[in-house]
Amino acid sequence: MASIRKYPLVTGEVYHIFNRSIAKYNIFVHDYDFERMRDLFKYYQWEGRKLRFSRWKSMKKKTSYNNGDKAQNKLVTIIAYCIMPTHIHLVLKQEKDGGISKFMSQISNSYARYFNVKYKRKGPLWEKEFSNVLVENDEQLMHLTRYVHLNPSTAYLVNNPEDWLFSSYREYLDREDTEHSICDFNSIIDISPPVYREFVRDRIGYQRDLVKIKHLLLD
Repeated sequence: MASIRKYPLVTGEVYHIFNRSIAKYNIFVHDYDFERMRDLFKYYQWEGRKLRFSRWKSMKKKTSYNNGDKAQNKLVTIIAYCIMPTHIHLVLKQEKDGGISKFMSQISNSYARYFNVKYKRKGPLWEKEFSNVLVENDEQLMHLTRYVHLNPSTAYLVNNPEDWLFSSYREYLDREDTEHSICDFNSIIDISPPVYREFVRDRIGYQRDLVKIKHLLLD
């Protein structure tokens, strides 16, 4: 029986989605682990796929969907993402009823199977079912994408967010590279790449300082 969410997921709305590994275990160890999850993002955002994931992944040029009308087959629109060693952040727009839940179930279960086989492990991989927070307006969305893209810098994994290969930040800076893109944000976020770069980099130090005192802050 499916659990009842505190904050229901409504079609047409945008959400910050977060999921973390059990006991904050490093579940993305090598580059190909991160790349596996990124491929799952791209593959599972659509329904009605005719190719199995393994066959689709082996294709030289991967398409996001396989057949049929795109508007009818799309579960979610991915606006932004960041894959960290112990957790994932996604900014998703739900395109059809149950779309986010189905998408998250598929990517989480698929990655858990992959990880447990590859690393000879048993048991659950994720701490719990994913969390979701509604994004209520465009200003919140802008700040949220910045927060998501700054995660690697905040954790001191890299100095600059563009040096992290496993987020959508580079897509925001280079909008001509559509072949490798996963996100669709151009109709939602109206800001030029140079301005967005400054918008993000302006808060690197602030977000790092905020993490240091977050235990003192009220939710």
